[in-house]
Amino acid sequence: MKEESNLSRLLRIAGDHKYLIYASWALSAVSALIALVPYYYIWRVIQEVLEAAPDFSRARDMPHNGWMAVLFSIAAVLVYIAGLMCSHKGAFRIATNLRLQTMEHIVRLPLGFAESFGSGKLRKIVNESSAATEAYLAHQLPDRANAIATPCGLLVLLLVFDWRLGLLSLVPVVLGFLIMMSMTGQRMQEKMKEYQNALDDMSNEAVEYVRGIPVVKTFGQTIFSFKKFKDSIDRYRVWVIAYTKQLRAPMMFYTAAINGVFATLIAGGLLFTQNGVTTEFLLDLIFYIIITPIISVTLTRIMFQSENAMIVDDALQRIDSVLDSKPLEEAKQPKHPKDTSVELQNVRFSYDGTTEVLKGVSLTIPQGRTVAFVGPSGGGKTTLAHLIPRFFDPQSGSIKIGGVDVKEMAKEELMNTVSFVFQNSRLIKASVLENVRMGRPDATREEILAALHNAQCDATLEKLPQGPDTVIGTKGVYLSGGEQQRIAIARVMLKNAPIIILDEATAFADPDNETRVQAAFSRLSEGKTVIMIAHRLSTVAGADRIYVICGGRISESGTSRELLAQGGIFSRMWQNYQTSVQWKVAKEA
Repeated sequence: MKEESNLSRLLRIAGDHKYLIYASWALSAVSALIALVPYYYIWRVIQEVLEAAPDFSRARDMPHNGWMAVLFSIAAVLVYIAGLMCSHKGAFRIATNLRLQTMEHIVRLPLGFAESFGSGKLRKIVNESSAATEAYLAHQLPDRANAIATPCGLLVLLLVFDWRLGLLSLVPVVLGFLIMMSMTGQRMQEKMKEYQNALDDMSNEAVEYVRGIPVVKTFGQTIFSFKKFKDSIDRYRVWVIAYTKQLRAPMMFYTAAINGVFATLIAGGLLFTQNGVTTEFLLDLIFYIIITPIISVTLTRIMFQSENAMIVDDALQRIDSVLDSKPLEEAKQPKHPKDTSVELQNVRFSYDGTTEVLKGVSLTIPQGRTVAFVGPSGGGKTTLAHLIPRFFDPQSGSIKIGGVDVKEMAKEELMNTVSFVFQNSRLIKASVLENVRMGRPDATREEILAALHNAQCDATLEKLPQGPDTVIGTKGVYLSGGEQQRIAIARVMLKNAPIIILDEATAFADPDNETRVQAAFSRLSEGKTVIMIAHRLSTVAGADRIYVICGGRISESGTSRELLAQGGIFSRMWQNYQTSVQWKVAKEA
């Protein structure tokens, strides 16, 4: 089966707007041919001047020929603008459809895809890669049609007036074209990928460095933290310099060739006028000297269009890296859970397909019970919680809610069944009210305010200039981590889902607010199934059952009393926690 070209794929995405793309090519080609007509009238002007000299009063048709050159130049510009209008409308539609296609696919992907893929990288692909196709279709393709039509019309002009000078002026063109071919092709495409990868690496390191500046300054690690960023800049510098030196010689010869048409014409003129100079030959030579600069401009445009085609190819490959990710399987005949119990049976999971993060985890959480996952960092607690709302699907084993495998539940029902508050809660650029309303879009203002009150957000709302209508984020108000967390908790309260997952939900709360948030959790969790993940063991002491997750397995389980009596991992963690709580900063005597 023949592989679909990038252009065919983009035109297919355009739908009916592809005819505007076709029209832009035709108009751009016509514009290129019209743009050559003024040179004919310029030739007529030069001819009349040479024939009328020294009595220029006989050159009566000169104004007419001059105005005709101006009118055809204006016509060429207007036709070209019409072509660009068509190409832009079609290109915008393609870029929009490509973004929609990518985003619709992302929506069907596991909820954890953005986190594992990288949100910054994903944003860049959705925005910048689709923008690359827009520039290609709106500008480069019409210019390609223009660049193809120009040499065709130019070839006719070069051979009509004096075929000898015409063929002579084509020698540098052929030489320049051969040199240009050596600089493009498959090898250039690989270099373009390396260039984009180097830019991505440098961009990512720059973002990470800027984000970490507060920590860097606090611990005085400026030099060491800058090293990774500097290394990425150094790698980019080494690559760019090496690549520039590699193209230095070909580019020098290419520039000399396409700009050497004048020298070739002068040499030919000397050769062809050994027996004397005629007015007709002088006229043709002047005309060729005027028109041949178009050749160098056209070749340069073709070269840059080849580069832009490679950029688009790389952009589409990056978009495909997202589109090739498999979406979650959705049940054709969804089943409804009988209750809100949660059951995991021999669950195994790996992020990279090789290293298992979870190694055969099995547990049962009865409806209405509160359980806690604790254990050393990296043990698999958060991963285990992420699998329940299908942030990812396990490689083996099953996860059931109310006796129904989560894969057999409708996606909407699963999302309405499970609510979650994570350590790094994200709020959108909108009012506090709208951020909370995301939990239940049809909620009234009174219900939202009640949720904010239950989440202990009253003090936060009092200090905001417009209260709950205050916009958060850019050109708005910035909140502390604890304040953002409580608004996220209010969102969960408003949603009122029967299963709640709290991943370090009180991580940013001070001791006073933690007590009040815990009281809110007590009201929230009444009659619900609650899964808590915490390093602050005091928050999970009252859980119905505690699971100690270590090395991807359940090492211990039981109530806090039972686990303390066992003297195992939880007991040691509890002792360490109690010791840390009692730490005090000693004052110098």
